[in-house]
Amino acid sequence: MPNSPSIAGSHDAVALTDRTDDRPVYVIGGGPGGLAVAAALRARDVRAVVLEKSDRVGASWRGHYDRLHLHTTRRWSALPGLRIPRRFGRWVGRDDLVRYLEKYAEHHELEVVTGVEVTRVDRAPDGSGDWQLTATGGRVLRGRAVVVATGYNHTPRIPDWPGRDTFTGELLHAAQYRNRAPYADRDVLVVGIGNTGAEIAADLAEGDASRVRIAVRTPPHIVRRSTAGWPAQATGVLVRRLPVWLVDRAGAVLARITVPDLTAHGLPRPETGLYSRARQGAIPVQDVGLIDAVKTGAVAPVATVASFDKDTVILADGTRLTPDTVIAATGYDRALEPLLGHLDVLDARGRPLSHGARSPKQAPGLYFTGFTNPISGMLRELALDAERIAKRVARASR
Repeated sequence: MPNSPSIAGSHDAVALTDRTDDRPVYVIGGGPGGLAVAAALRARDVRAVVLEKSDRVGASWRGHYDRLHLHTTRRWSALPGLRIPRRFGRWVGRDDLVRYLEKYAEHHELEVVTGVEVTRVDRAPDGSGDWQLTATGGRVLRGRAVVVATGYNHTPRIPDWPGRDTFTGELLHAAQYRNRAPYADRDVLVVGIGNTGAEIAADLAEGDASRVRIAVRTPPHIVRRSTAGWPAQATGVLVRRLPVWLVDRAGAVLARITVPDLTAHGLPRPETGLYSRARQGAIPVQDVGLIDAVKTGAVAPVATVASFDKDTVILADGTRLTPDTVIAATGYDRALEPLLGHLDVLDARGRPLSHGARSPKQAPGLYFTGFTNPISGMLRELALDAERIAKRVARASR
């Protein structure tokens, strides 16, 4: 039998099959987004059942690399109804965030069911407008509404580079990286310069790796996590609704003041504006050591990967490298197609057509949270989305 975490309000998977007669709202995913929605619904006297496929809440956060800290402030990372403890510091670490999520579920007495994976979401066949969920173990669950909160970083993605299967070195996704210890005396190539790739490269550079390079397809915007005590997130919150061209222009001025020009070190300033890139899904890289590592040569930017040939990595500019390890910080897939692809609620890239309190027109009562990566901070937006979704669902229930 699947196990549940030792938190108030948890239930095992068997009990779940006997508790569906009152048509709860089902929340798929026990990460921050799912827990926040469930708490906001409970505050409005709407029963919510969180379905989590792993054995504990916050599963994806537990698997992140050891040195991870939030790039958003403690104050603006808290979920509805419970502050993050001050002792966790301004930039909350991975383990402390997991502790917070566990406490959050306990504090709000959330009904969390672990060990149950939802495999398909359908309209109830009787035309009532309810939703029917098919889950592991042959379970069929019925609810008045469904909130999908399976996460922005769901399924690790490694590009199908030509010759990838012939590579004789070590190839892993960034999701498998924990700390720099296993890479002492190794030549490591990190592929991808988003926040994860940049931080892993900086982490390796601070260790005993013999050489660290980072493959760059498009130079990123790099911002200081905090300047004179002012967090980058605060700027993101303030400018989010300003005209794109204005934020692009202001961002360029700020970058020239606060971030050194790394062109001579192989990392030129990007040609496209900061907010223009953010609107396309490319969030700025918050510096936690990359700038100094590139300036000192501890991390060497190189061209993006084109292909593999046995022990060799061939870059887009024709350079041939022979690293011991390649770490692909190449992102994740949302992996929503098996669950929802038949409902016509996803775009061509597999992303939800609607988000937050807006249900797709063709699927009223179906909500999505956590599938954007805003410059104002994902956890902050998850908290706001939770309140909006709960308000909409409660109104519909009345």
